[in-house]
Amino acid sequence: MQLTKRLMKQPKVQEVLAWAASLYIRLLRVSVRWEVVENPESARLIGSGTGLIGCFWHGSMLLVMPLQPRDRNVYVLISGHRDGLFISRGIQHLGIKTVSGSSRRGGSLALRAMARLLAQKEIVLITPDGPRGPLMRAKPGAIKAAQLSGRPIVPLGAAVTRARLLSSWDRFCLPFPFARGVILQGAPIAVPRDADEGDLERSRLALEAALNRLSAEARQRCGLPLIEPSHARA
Repeated sequence: MQLTKRLMKQPKVQEVLAWAASLYIRLLRVSVRWEVVENPESARLIGSGTGLIGCFWHGSMLLVMPLQPRDRNVYVLISGHRDGLFISRGIQHLGIKTVSGSSRRGGSLALRAMARLLAQKEIVLITPDGPRGPLMRAKPGAIKAAQLSGRPIVPLGAAVTRARLLSSWDRFCLPFPFARGVILQGAPIAVPRDADEGDLERSRLALEAALNRLSAEARQRCGLPLIEPSHARA
């Protein structure tokens, strides 16, 4: 066990594993029968080329990554923790770029970096319950990024018919190839630049509710039991 842990910390080993993970995501992209249920307003925003923030729960990362737009630059907010660095290496093989930071590490710098990218009409993806939970409870980072940039948030929910749910805090979903998958777009959430603390909290709760509703509907469409959010709040 100790030898395995030491090997996992080796940069070359991590690079090989990250490359293998990217191949797995490519396999999911072509083998899973994906159904994307669009929200008309969100679909219009995505197609318009404007900057926007896509949000989904941390455990759904492998469900959303295979379907990033091919004609748009996509950036993902990743924590500076070792696990985040591994994810960053993996998705960079797919042409997805990263912004480093989290609610605990480098948050203010990441917010400014995301605001610059959004001003350049890029897509930024955020998992609002990452990097350490609580499960399916939104932290305020995505709301602050939307306020600072003036760009909307598009919430996403996803599920696949065959997958393994890991015992990690986020109930990380490991999809199986050749399953059937569904991704649901929610209505966009706008956060005014002059929003006060009460407005920001209402927006955070609206995002959390939208993500939980979309995730529940996606799992129902796939015939799966619901995953309950943590009782703890963000």
